[in-house]
Amino acid sequence: MNIIICGAGRVGFTIAKLLSEQNHSITVIDQSSEDIQKINDSLDVKGIVGKATYPSILEKADGANTDMIIAVTKNDEINMLICQIAYTVFKISKKIARIRSQDYLNPKFSKVYSKENLPIDVIISPELEIAKSIQRKLEAPGALDNVPFADNKIRLLEINIEKNCPLIKIKLKDLTKKFPKLEAHILGVIRNEKFIILKKNDIIEENDKAYVIINSAQMQQTLTAFGHNEKISNKLLIIGGGNIGFNLAKNIEKSFDDARIKIIEKDKERAELIAKELNNSIIINGDGLDEDVLTEANLNEVETVLALTNDDEDNLMVSVLVEKFSKEKRTMALINKPNYSLLQSSLKINDLIDPRMNTVSSILKHVHKGSIENAYSILNGEYEVIEAEIIETSELVNKELKNSNLPEEIRIGAILRKEEIIIPRSNFVFQKKDIVVFLAKINQLPLVENMFRISSI
Repeated sequence: MNIIICGAGRVGFTIAKLLSEQNHSITVIDQSSEDIQKINDSLDVKGIVGKATYPSILEKADGANTDMIIAVTKNDEINMLICQIAYTVFKISKKIARIRSQDYLNPKFSKVYSKENLPIDVIISPELEIAKSIQRKLEAPGALDNVPFADNKIRLLEINIEKNCPLIKIKLKDLTKKFPKLEAHILGVIRNEKFIILKKNDIIEENDKAYVIINSAQMQQTLTAFGHNEKISNKLLIIGGGNIGFNLAKNIEKSFDDARIKIIEKDKERAELIAKELNNSIIINGDGLDEDVLTEANLNEVETVLALTNDDEDNLMVSVLVEKFSKEKRTMALINKPNYSLLQSSLKINDLIDPRMNTVSSILKHVHKGSIENAYSILNGEYEVIEAEIIETSELVNKELKNSNLPEEIRIGAILRKEEIIIPRSNFVFQKKDIVVFLAKINQLPLVENMFRISSI
């Protein structure tokens, strides 16, 4: 596909890198000559310095022959205008925009985004996506991530293998004997910063990050099998009442009946606003770095602290303060600068949240062709876990898994067939309308798209 990306920041750069590695033809537009120079020096894409709202710049980017435009500049209104011009002048068929303002995201104004008004096909809200991601982590204590597939019936868990994990040094083929009732499939692990697809004679090692496909109904059994017996936190303290903290609290109020949420927000006007919008959360106007304010929030009673301000340094410092108060609390910190991830272990932060990859994953699932419904990126996008439906014309129909000629870099995780979850063995036979969740390396995505292609008949 020919794709134009508007915005060469961290998100734009990452999307350009991943899509160019999937052999799409990519053009990136940004006003910053420095950012475009970095793009041109690092990636096999075309970089253009200029305003993407100018028709002449889109024309220079070959807008007339473009299949998709992705607007991820820092400004909502500019992203909207880019999509409008892309549609009006160049008839670009698919338009994706990153939009942050809550007012623009209000469902009652959704008709604004129709083709007759403001033609945006897909709206990505980083703050909403991050809030959902954090909630999923809270629902699976002990997991680094918890991603739903197939209408929530299948889950992908990212699990840190700690020294107390009973599966260490056990061959994969022997895990079924140890846990015969567990419907789970280990797709692979990150080991020494590389992703490894494990085979039946391979073993799990301490400090691996394992990616496991499971039957959602067996979440707790799976975590217990991996040595994680943490309980779901009901007493939460959120530092920062911005869009992420506010949306997280709102989501938790709806889904966790027993949750007790406190939010510390520095800005008085913002604190008053979110206090009116939330029903059961306690809002404290103050600085989360002030020990007196933390004492006022009864930090001793809190089980999980989430540092979600717009300042990376503040989020790290809050986590350090919490460690000073109590070593038993789970800490989660929002971090935009990638280098800070190196501090995670030394500062003893349980989880660092990278908003960039949340946004990238949200966008990438709309780029795939065929009957692909959902996608989740692993290791900066080198691999993806994908959900797709097998249609009548797919070459997989009526084939056994062992005879499907799938490359080594594609691993089938689980299948939803009507209401049944299946962890496939080698003699499993694919059927039409199966929902398949699988792992694929990015260089195999054209093959994947072809296998799950939509019939042209």
